[in-house]
Amino acid sequence: MFENFTFENPQFFWLFLLLPLAITWFIWKRNTQQAELKMSSLQGFKVSGNWLAKLKPLLFILRILAMSLIITALARPRTVDVSTKTKTTKGIDIIMAIDVSASMLAKDLRPNRLEALKEVAAEFVKGRPSDRIGLVVYAGESFTKTPITSDKSIVLSSMKDIKYDNVLENGTAIGMGLATAVNRLKESKAKSKVIILLTDGSNNAGFIDPKIASELAVEYGIKTYTIGLGTNGMALAPVAILPNGSFQYGRVQVEIDEDLLKEIAKATGGKYFRATNNKKLEEIYQEIDKLEKTDIEEFKFYNYEEKFRSFVLLAGVLIFFEFLLRYTVFRSFI
Repeated sequence: MFENFTFENPQFFWLFLLLPLAITWFIWKRNTQQAELKMSSLQGFKVSGNWLAKLKPLLFILRILAMSLIITALARPRTVDVSTKTKTTKGIDIIMAIDVSASMLAKDLRPNRLEALKEVAAEFVKGRPSDRIGLVVYAGESFTKTPITSDKSIVLSSMKDIKYDNVLENGTAIGMGLATAVNRLKESKAKSKVIILLTDGSNNAGFIDPKIASELAVEYGIKTYTIGLGTNGMALAPVAILPNGSFQYGRVQVEIDEDLLKEIAKATGGKYFRATNNKKLEEIYQEIDKLEKTDIEEFKFYNYEEKFRSFVLLAGVLIFFEFLLRYTVFRSFI
């Protein structure tokens, strides 16, 4: 009820400290003004109660209430209605290029690299309401999973469906993944165009050189953040397919072409990151989220409605009522 109720001059509330003094003064004065007559017996007098005499303190109560209302009015009570209008500038177009080769099933991240990435990337997408996002997946070749769109539900649904299914030729075609992402962004009119390229290996497939693809990104003004995914040393990864179609796992050396990823990031004005565990991967996406912010301008409109007049009016009514009682009903007792 009072959440939008404010006081412009709350320092006047200190005047309430005077009211206890006024009450003390009234009680003291009332006691000293009452005459005393000591008699040995009241048998010869007729005792009659007078209710008006008992109601005489009502005048002082009315005055105290009036003073309280005036102090409150001096504090200038008012209600404020705040309306907000936000204006979002032209957002950022982001393509997430994701490696879906068999090595992404390695279990050095929990439960594996691909599932860990999908979980973190989904949170990243949810935190970009003003931007358009698309998905590119690549292994030995690449294709667009989702064109850039502002419908986050489509992006999240497509990301959930990403899995290793051996549809793409096995291998890691970093150049083709980057080139496909560039192709999706080159016609974009967004104020900023960004590619987040993630891989856990080195370029060993495809017919497009990664350096050529990065030059295309530079030509179209596309910034590329690169992420090398995988622990340092050995990791439990698929090494063969068993007759029943499941993977046989073994410990293999993690080989990420960090020099290439750093070169791509540097050439395009981006940044290279290395994710060796789930926590680090989450921190990387949080940092990218901070680096690439959409400008949102917020306008607030304040509508104030002054309420002190009603307090002054009510105080005036109480003072008038006290004055009226003092010189009519209680006149003979004053």
